[in-house]
Amino acid sequence: MNPWLRRFAWLLAALTLFLICSGGMVTNKGGGLAVADWPTTFGYNMFLFPVSQWVGGIFFEHTHRLIASAVGFLTIILSIWLWRAETRSWLRWSGVAALGAVVLQGVLGGLRVTMLKDDIGIFHACLAQAFFGLLIVIALALSDTWRRAVVSNLRSSTARIAIAATALIYLQLGLGATMRHQHRDLAILDFPAAYGKAIPDVSAGALSAINQWREARALSEVSAGQIWLQMAHRFVALLIATAVIAFWFVIRRSASAAAPPALRTLSTWWLLLLAVQITLGAWTIWSNKAADIATAHVAVGATMLAFGVAISAVALRCRSVVPRISSHETAAIADGLHA
Repeated sequence: MNPWLRRFAWLLAALTLFLICSGGMVTNKGGGLAVADWPTTFGYNMFLFPVSQWVGGIFFEHTHRLIASAVGFLTIILSIWLWRAETRSWLRWSGVAALGAVVLQGVLGGLRVTMLKDDIGIFHACLAQAFFGLLIVIALALSDTWRRAVVSNLRSSTARIAIAATALIYLQLGLGATMRHQHRDLAILDFPAAYGKAIPDVSAGALSAINQWREARALSEVSAGQIWLQMAHRFVALLIATAVIAFWFVIRRSASAAAPPALRTLSTWWLLLLAVQITLGAWTIWSNKAADIATAHVAVGATMLAFGVAISAVALRCRSVVPRISSHETAAIADGLHA
């Protein structure tokens, strides 16, 4: 395996995470339309826009565009490098898919500005997370962890738990993006209760009282749909917590003793990230969506997705490789790796 290609892929993945954080800051700071033209910036070529004018929301929006341009350029290099250096066809085509995704992502970002459509912003955020996940798979496939994953006998149920948790995390990120792109105050401002109850009352009379209470505090009005959206976000968070904790326990059972050590390590970090993410989620509510806290919540959510993708990919590789290798061959490979 080419160590420089592996390092380059991980570098691009890290820069993409930084780009996602930058995008979250743009939305949380309300700077999404601070620059109203695209692909130019106030008529300038974006790379020639004077630094002296990088102020306020313009700073967040313009730097987001510059980081996105860097990610796009590096993705072109990655795609070409994979095509020339890799023999695995699926990995070469993954590089092409990543290039197509980053081009589409740039177009969606531009259309969000020129068409003033919040729905496009939601798709833009979701595609960013999918692109990030694809880069994680590419980088992982270039690593020693991927090669060592053949020495395992992981149960298919264990892989299914990881995949289900990862899918739920992606759904959760989509729900979060939908709430952010409403450009409003939080629909529910208390936690763990919701307007003092486990399940909020959103009947016409109760909703009217809620909005009167919010208006007295200079907060935007909310609809029943917005309240249920935030409740769905909380419910999915509970499902994610259940799945991640279940995976952590299952991977440590005696039946999973043959699991790659990387899975045990990743599962522990996944569990720790879950605890951090729940704390940040509660803090986001208690701070009425303070930009820095909300952006940290986005960043940790994306990192949890990356861990979920990595865990799921390794688990699937264990399941796809092991059936074709006898127990004697598996032992021989293990001896060779430990030699």
